[in-house]
Amino acid sequence: MWLIGVDVGGTFTDFFALDGASGAVRVYKRPSTPENPASAIVQGMRELCAEAAIDPEVIERICHGTTVATNALIQRRGGKVALVTTKGFRDLLEIGRQTRPHLFSLQRDNPEPLVDRAWRHEVEERVGPRGEVRVPLCENSLRKVVADIAASDAQACAVAFLFAFINPEHEKVVREALADANPNLYISLSSEVQPEFREFERFSTTVLNAYLQPVMDRYLTDVGDELGTAFPKATVGIYQSSGGLMSVGRARALPVRTALSGPAAGVVGAVHVARSSARPNIITFDMGGTSTDVCLIRDNTLSLSHERDVAGFPIRLPMVDINTIGAGGGSIAWFDRDGLLKVGPISAGAVPGPACYSRGGDRPTVSDANCILGRFAPGGLIGGRMQMDLAAARRAFDPVAERLGLSIERAALGVLGIVTANMVGAIRTVSVERGNDPRDFSLMPFGGAGPLHAAEVARSLGMREIIVPLSPGILCALGLLVSDLKEDFVTTARVDLSAAGLRKVSQRLDALLAEATHWAEREGIDPARRYDELTLDMRFVGQNFELSVPIGRRMNGAQLKLPECEALKKLFFEAHDKAYGFHNADAPIEIVNVRLSAGSALSPIEIRHAGNGHAAVQPIGRQRVHFIETDSRDTLVYDRATFRPGQTLEGPAIIAQFDSTTVVFPGDRVTVDDSLSLIIEVQQ
Repeated sequence: MWLIGVDVGGTFTDFFALDGASGAVRVYKRPSTPENPASAIVQGMRELCAEAAIDPEVIERICHGTTVATNALIQRRGGKVALVTTKGFRDLLEIGRQTRPHLFSLQRDNPEPLVDRAWRHEVEERVGPRGEVRVPLCENSLRKVVADIAASDAQACAVAFLFAFINPEHEKVVREALADANPNLYISLSSEVQPEFREFERFSTTVLNAYLQPVMDRYLTDVGDELGTAFPKATVGIYQSSGGLMSVGRARALPVRTALSGPAAGVVGAVHVARSSARPNIITFDMGGTSTDVCLIRDNTLSLSHERDVAGFPIRLPMVDINTIGAGGGSIAWFDRDGLLKVGPISAGAVPGPACYSRGGDRPTVSDANCILGRFAPGGLIGGRMQMDLAAARRAFDPVAERLGLSIERAALGVLGIVTANMVGAIRTVSVERGNDPRDFSLMPFGGAGPLHAAEVARSLGMREIIVPLSPGILCALGLLVSDLKEDFVTTARVDLSAAGLRKVSQRLDALLAEATHWAEREGIDPARRYDELTLDMRFVGQNFELSVPIGRRMNGAQLKLPECEALKKLFFEAHDKAYGFHNADAPIEIVNVRLSAGSALSPIEIRHAGNGHAAVQPIGRQRVHFIETDSRDTLVYDRATFRPGQTLEGPAIIAQFDSTTVVFPGDRVTVDDSLSLIIEVQQ
């Protein structure tokens, strides 16, 4: 049975297919269709099956990473949303935390709320901080709100009451009333979307979920119907931002969990490759057509963040800790009002794309710069199906070179220098600014453009080793296949770290385990494959933010116990030392949230590679490549498909493959390891 991962990016849609019986791999890539992402998925699947001779009847699982939710937030193309909240709190979305979006800018504003003030409705009710009902839900005010929403053209409604994460009964009553009046209305309850304290973040996350529900429901219906018709025996899983798969039904109910779907899959795929190459500490560098995502991995362990901004809106949900900037192969070079040359975040995307793609683009991009400098293989992209138009790239760069008073080649090098500086800054954010030296890590570039720029990024950071995966341009799609089915549960339990406090935490943990068991039964998960991971959010009393402290993991229904107070103190002190460099052993500690991540390992996959190669790698051509301003030279071109474990080569070199191109600078040395990854020793 075949397993297929499908990752939809801004420029290309990627496919990674694995034969579960033989371990054979097929990869495929086609331009995305931004106007309807489902078209590229279904058409690409059919093309892949035809090219690889795969019978649609034997496709067992399709794992899908999507950017639909992210793009809907960025472009503000979600549904029309109403909000129902506690009387006196309709303006919380605008008041927020009263912090400026940028510390040094008095002009920049927070984005406008997704719910107009006229569509924010108040209901008389009040629940206290211990879950006690202080003001009962007023039926008269509820009837008026329900009638107002029914009379509007709202497609979705977010319901967020004060302290509903402790007592959700009022929210449930409102849902029943809204559903009775308008059965087609999408409804999101804060007690289900994000049941933990911090009202503003909970309200914002719930509104975002409601805003995305109409868009994601239509998209998942289109994808599900077309895939179900073409591939009737395949189970479809949707990727979520925390690094796991969920069912289509769960994605419809909680679409906000897919806000960073694709980048998270890439990091999971990178961890899989790093384990195969025995490199536990890496910095991932995922450069696609529109953006670059970076993430620091230590000891092959993903780092999760529980609060992020997406398109300027705060989301409080578990997400892989990724830093994203607007720098990709399609990033456009432009001159600001100050006359300085900038690169990105505006992108040519898939349509019209860079000028060198011959798809109608005429503005200078990063890909055009690489084309001008000779860094693409002569056969073009996607196995030769997309040829490079050098003349078009040079025409696009003519105005830039003329304004700078430079040659076209030097202007192209300048553009690459700017985009490299942007990416170095992103990596410093996840490494140096958090107390990590990037020189202690290996750089793992992937995405279609990552291996093109890795050498310059590594040199700028003083990094000595680069690991290029076997299929760097398809790595996000591979990450989809090696991920588990996963669900995250959370409850707030703000108690002192004491024996009495732990008894309350234990009760909350039992409730979460019961929820996880219900979820596993609903998803049809084999108990023998299920696991549960416990994390506690802890802080010193008086601190504003808490740290997530991993506590333990159980398999096969084994008992999951809380450690004693002293053991928890030790774990918290270690986490505090790692984050801040110190701890106060005498300060009181409190537990804030209990988090349970339940999962199920899907069928294990095994990718088989060809045997060792003893013969020298043979080049397939030669071309002129510009590496630095004063260094252009004839450079050998190699076909990566011919590489075998144990082979080596010296830079300079251009290594071409179906999904990406790797640039090896003069003096660098490449070794092919047992997993067919390229290990590049960087000559500093």
